[in-house]
Amino acid sequence: MRKIFLVIQREYLARVRKKSFLLTTILTPLVFPAILGLFLWISTSESGGDALRIIEVVDETEAFFLESNGEFAFSYSDLPADKAKEMVVAGERYGFLHIPPLELERPEGILFYSEKSAPMGLISELEGELKRKIEEIRLYDSGIDPLLIKQLKTNVNINSITLEKGGVEKASNSAINYGLGFFLGILIYTFIFIYGNQVMQGVIEEKSSRIIEILVSSIRPFELMVGKVLGIGAVSLTQFLIWILLMTTISTVVMGYFGMQMPQQQAMEMAGGEAAEQMMASGQVGQFLVAMQGIDFVALIFTFLFYFLGGYLLYGAVFAAIGAAVDSPADAQQFMLPVTIPLMASYFGLFIFILDDPNSQASFWLSVIPLTSPIAMVGRASFGIPAFDLILSMTLLIVGFLFTAWVAGKIYRIGILVHGTKVNYRTLWKWIKQSN
Repeated sequence: MRKIFLVIQREYLARVRKKSFLLTTILTPLVFPAILGLFLWISTSESGGDALRIIEVVDETEAFFLESNGEFAFSYSDLPADKAKEMVVAGERYGFLHIPPLELERPEGILFYSEKSAPMGLISELEGELKRKIEEIRLYDSGIDPLLIKQLKTNVNINSITLEKGGVEKASNSAINYGLGFFLGILIYTFIFIYGNQVMQGVIEEKSSRIIEILVSSIRPFELMVGKVLGIGAVSLTQFLIWILLMTTISTVVMGYFGMQMPQQQAMEMAGGEAAEQMMASGQVGQFLVAMQGIDFVALIFTFLFYFLGGYLLYGAVFAAIGAAVDSPADAQQFMLPVTIPLMASYFGLFIFILDDPNSQASFWLSVIPLTSPIAMVGRASFGIPAFDLILSMTLLIVGFLFTAWVAGKIYRIGILVHGTKVNYRTLWKWIKQSN
């Protein structure tokens, strides 16, 4: 055990002291706040600095009136089309909207001219406004008051309540649960690939440099493999926690600079007092806060950390075995397919089954099979997991890790000292069957 700890310490310190680790750990959290700040700066400068853009409207039907807003102003005239186009080319107008005589049942032939490609948002806005005007005209022609139609329209919101044992009712929101499951599942998927590959690359480098031959003279290969996997796992956890801390802090500062607040700050301020009562009565924001309070974040964080570490350890042992069996990263590609298939299955299953119906049979099996459970179970976590499913999944993941580590250890023990030999699946099977 002491030797394993020494390997963990060596792997951890050797990686966290690298300039690449420091740069990645510090610079990566700056990317997202920087992008956020850039977008906010562009948004504020565009809304306050640009001149009002004028669009010339020639409406031959004389039936449409488009209201100007803070970004676009509409100028109506009966100019010939050629004259209006010349104004656009000369820069006197931002665009030219030509509405010819229309058949309201099939409104075709409306054209928009501009010197540059028109923004998709502007075209969508014009289409929506003209569609609404045409619908109003057709309703009037049919003898129906459009205001009556508007008054008859009703929005229906269904509040989802989860009934727990003992009759306890807990508010839930599928959109929030979906977002959390999506984010955490993708996070685990990404980290398994990134740090699993780091394990494989580290083993290949030590093997090719023959350092490994010196190491195995004083430590058992299995202990070396476990120490390497745990050491790099500790690095990944350290980097992840630093990223969360820095991204939260820097994002808060950036949004505060622009006079905005992070969503969690708003939620905390609205959680009590008269503001909370008003928001609860108003509808959607209140429902959001109630749903957030219904999520057990302690259990969610514990579940994420367990499957984060469990998934990494399971796949990390596999990546270590692959690194020990080959002499170069190119040779490792033939063994990556069996590793990639279950990860891709859980990745696609996250969207197709789990986030759509976390309690379906497919979601259950994906979340208990050790090779797919790290991503699948975290995707289910925010929805609430039955105790039986969670205990079974955790138990099978631990058993799966121990079995994988045992198999990987047998491959690692022999492969780490083999050089210049073309290794295939038959060779791996011989190594696994070989007794100690």
